[in-house]
Amino acid sequence: MSQTASVETSKEMPKDASASVIAQHATTLKALPFSDVRDFDDAARGFLGTLENAKVTSPQGRVVWSLEPYGFLSTEQAPPTVDPSLWRQSRLNMHHGLFEVVPGVYQVRGLDIANMTLIEGERGVIVVDTLTSIEGARAAMELYFQHRGKKPVAAVIFTHTHTDHWGGARGVLDDETLASGRVPIIAPNLFMEHAVSENIIAGPAMLRRAQYQFGPFLAKGVRGQVDCGLGKSMAAGSVALLRPTDLIIATGDKRTIDGLEFEFQMAPNSEAPAEMHFFIPRYKLLNLAENCTHNFHNLLPFRGADVRDALAWSKYLGEALQMWGGKADAMCGQHHWPVWGHKRIDTMIRQQRDLYKFAHDQTLRLINHGLTAAEIAETIRLPASLDGAWHGRGYYGHIRHNVKAIYQKYLGWYDANPVNLDPLPPVESGKKYVEYMGGADAILARAAKDFAQGEFRFVAQAVSHLVFADPDNQAARAMLADTFEQLGYAAESSTWRNAYLFGAQELRNGMPKTPPRPPMPRETLAALRTEQLWDVLGVRLNGPKAEGKRIVLNWNFTDTHESFVLNLENSALTYAAGVQTADADASFTLARGVLDEVIAKLTTFPEAVGAGKIKVSGNPMRLGELMMLMDEFPRMFEIVEPKRTAVS
Repeated sequence: MSQTASVETSKEMPKDASASVIAQHATTLKALPFSDVRDFDDAARGFLGTLENAKVTSPQGRVVWSLEPYGFLSTEQAPPTVDPSLWRQSRLNMHHGLFEVVPGVYQVRGLDIANMTLIEGERGVIVVDTLTSIEGARAAMELYFQHRGKKPVAAVIFTHTHTDHWGGARGVLDDETLASGRVPIIAPNLFMEHAVSENIIAGPAMLRRAQYQFGPFLAKGVRGQVDCGLGKSMAAGSVALLRPTDLIIATGDKRTIDGLEFEFQMAPNSEAPAEMHFFIPRYKLLNLAENCTHNFHNLLPFRGADVRDALAWSKYLGEALQMWGGKADAMCGQHHWPVWGHKRIDTMIRQQRDLYKFAHDQTLRLINHGLTAAEIAETIRLPASLDGAWHGRGYYGHIRHNVKAIYQKYLGWYDANPVNLDPLPPVESGKKYVEYMGGADAILARAAKDFAQGEFRFVAQAVSHLVFADPDNQAARAMLADTFEQLGYAAESSTWRNAYLFGAQELRNGMPKTPPRPPMPRETLAALRTEQLWDVLGVRLNGPKAEGKRIVLNWNFTDTHESFVLNLENSALTYAAGVQTADADASFTLARGVLDEVIAKLTTFPEAVGAGKIKVSGNPMRLGELMMLMDEFPRMFEIVEPKRTAVS
C-alpha cells in the first residue's frame, strides 16, 4: 500500500558565495601552480577543426550535445561561486573538435564526455571508442572525414565497458557493414558480461543517483553545473550495444589490424570491470583507456558501483611503465587531452600509479590504527609531489571519498562501534534529534550562527535532521539548501559540487518532473544472458505481496537452446538451468528474441501467443499472477528529504 503527500517548495534562486567560501578560494589560488599552463597548450595542440559550439542534433532536430550553454567559461578568472581549480579544469574541458595526436592518429574531443580516437591503417581507419550516442559518433566520424578524407572503417575497438565508450557504435558502423561481418569489433575479455550487467540489477537507483553526480537538471552557469571532471556532461541521444567479434584475453596479446601491430595489456577491475590498454609501435602511441586521466578518478562513483580496486589499478600502471616506459612519443586516453614526450609521459604514469597506491596503502595503514572511514578522510593528506600535480586533483574522484571507498572494500559499512550497528532510520532519528536539541527554532537559531561562521558541514548535518523530522518546515528547507549551496561553491570536485547544488535545488523546487522511464531497448536486452533477465525479475518481486504463494514455470528457448525452471516460493524467485519439471503450473516454448520483444514492449505476451510465436501448455494465467507481484520502479525518489510514498 502506498501513500503520497505533496510538499510546498520555496522556488528560491541561487545565492552568492559567502565570505568564508571566497576566502577558501583565495587560499587555493596561492597554493596551486596556476602559472603552469602546459595543459592548455596540450589541450589545443594539433587542432584541425570543429563544429560550431560542438553542437550535435538528432535526425528529428533535438539537441543531443552542445557546449553553447558553457559560454560563461570563456573568462579566465574564476567567479566567487566556483573553486578556481575546478574552474581551470572546466575551461580545459571546453576544447572541442578534431585534433592530430601524431601524424596518422587523431582524436575527436568535446563532442561527448568521452573521446573518440581514430588511427589510420594501410587501407582505412580504426575507431577506438564510439562515444555515448549514435548521433555523437556519426558527427565525430563526419568531422574526421571532412578533414582527413573518406576512409572505410577497418576495425572498432572498445577499451572498456562503460556506455560512453560503446553506446554510439551504430553511428560508426552501418547495417550493411555490420551484416557483412568484415569489420572486427575488438574488446577486452568479459566485455559483454559486464557492459550491461553493471547497471542492470540496481539500474533504477543508479540512474536517479547519477542525477546528483552529473547534475543534468542543474542550470549551466557560475551558480550551477560547470563540469563533470572527466568532461562537460553526459550526452543524450540513442544508444545501442554491438557484440564484439574478437576478445583480447591476456596481457601481451597482439593483433595486426589494417597493417598496424597493436600490443595489449589487460586491466580488469580497475576503472571498469573489463578494461584494456594498448601500444602501437609504428606510431609510438600509448593509450591507457581511462586509467591515466587528467584527474584523480573515482574508486566509487556517487551513482553507485562495485568498489574499484585501487591496488590493482596502481599495479596495472606500473606494469604499463615496465612494458612501454620510454617508448611512447605520445600518450592519449579516452578522456581529456594527450601528453607528449618520453619524460612527461613516464612522469605522469608514475604519479598516477603512486596516487592510487598512496590512497590504498595509507587508508589501510590508518584502518590498522583503528581509524574509521570518516576519520581517515579527515586525516589523510596527499604528499606535496602528488597534491601539486594537476592531473592528481580530485575533479571526478576525490581523496576524501576515495579513501571511504577503500575502507568499504576491505571492511564494509560497519565501523565496529555498536552505536552504528542498528541506528534509527533518518525520519525516526531526526525527530529524536530535534526533540533533544530543543526544537526547530533552537536548531535554526544555532544553525544561523554557525552558517555565518562558515561551519557548513555541521550545519548541513544538524538541519538535515530537522528536514527529515519535518519536511514541510520551509525555514529548515531553506537553511539546508543555502548550506548545500555554499558547500557546492567551495568544492573542487565537480561531482561534489553537482551533488550539493542539486540537493539545494530539490529542497527549494522539489524533484524535477520527468517522463516515465522508457522500456529497456531490445539491443540491450539481447546482450543480456537469460540468467540475467531472471535476476532482474527477481529484484522486482514484491516480497510481502508474494507471501505464501508458490508458482512454478517451465521455459524453453528454441533459438538459444536453453531451458529453465522458474520457481516462486518463500517470497523468493529462483531458477534452475538445463532442467524442466513435471509439476510446473505452465510451460512456455518460444524464441528468446520474442521474450526480448515482450520486455521491450514491442509486443505483448498474449499477442505473441496469438501470433503463434509462443506455445503454451498448462495454466498460462499463472504467469499473469506472477507478473502481478512485480514492482515498477519509479524514475524519481526523494534523497534529501523523507520518502513521500511509503514502500513496503
